[in-house]
Amino acid sequence: TFSSARVWIMERRRESPAMAREEGRGLDFLESLGPDISATVFSLLDDPADLARATAVSRSWRRFVIANQFSKILCLWVYPEVSNFTRVELSSISSAHRNAGSSAFAGLEKLGRDHRVYMHLSHDLLSPYDPKDCISCCVGASSTDHLPEEAIENTLEHDEEWRPSYWSSGGQKDPAVPECLIYSLQSELCLVDEIRIRPLKAFFRYGHPIYSAKHVRFRLGYLKPPHWSETHVYVQSDAELTDDSNYVWTYTSPEFPMLQVS
Repeated sequence: TFSSARVWIMERRRESPAMAREEGRGLDFLESLGPDISATVFSLLDDPADLARATAVSRSWRRFVIANQFSKILCLWVYPEVSNFTRVELSSISSAHRNAGSSAFAGLEKLGRDHRVYMHLSHDLLSPYDPKDCISCCVGASSTDHLPEEAIENTLEHDEEWRPSYWSSGGQKDPAVPECLIYSLQSELCLVDEIRIRPLKAFFRYGHPIYSAKHVRFRLGYLKPPHWSETHVYVQSDAELTDDSNYVWTYTSPEFPMLQVS
């Protein structure tokens, strides 16, 4: 077990103080145990806080943790769905990182970057949280039929006592032309485990028809700089806000068929 391994390491340290003094340094169990047994010990850490403390012990420990990707292993153990991630992207990268000369340095930088991302991710996944709406506010819609009665803001509220609130697009002659709704999330890191869509059943129309998209897909990303505003105050029109050229999409889902039901 990890506890017995820790006791054994401490006993080894007490048994050889003279050797440590002669060498002018402390005894590092990474050197004593070797990489294989050391990796086994580190893999038993099941709390990102413990892994973070281990990286603060010495440079050799930090290099060992990063090189063996223990933070990623821990994150995958906590939440296996993270294995679906294909890459890690940062919204801003310093010029020093972009202009790294050697491939070895670039590889080390990538491992260090991944280490930081997976450490934060595993910490947040393990932190207690109350499920809540990830959407902070509406950004814009590709088109709207009647403003403000059928605006995108209606998709966040439902007044069941009076009438269903709904958003309605301006409509297209070609049904293959897509429409889009864009929302801002509560924070830079959100865990989305459910998306609810309720097609509109028009009780005020003859025959109560259902107005629904045939297919739907979801995209996650962020606004490119200089458009991004820390205060989330937008002054552009909906057409500008929903323009693809303003965004970097880091994830795009497959297209899902929509059932034509209320």
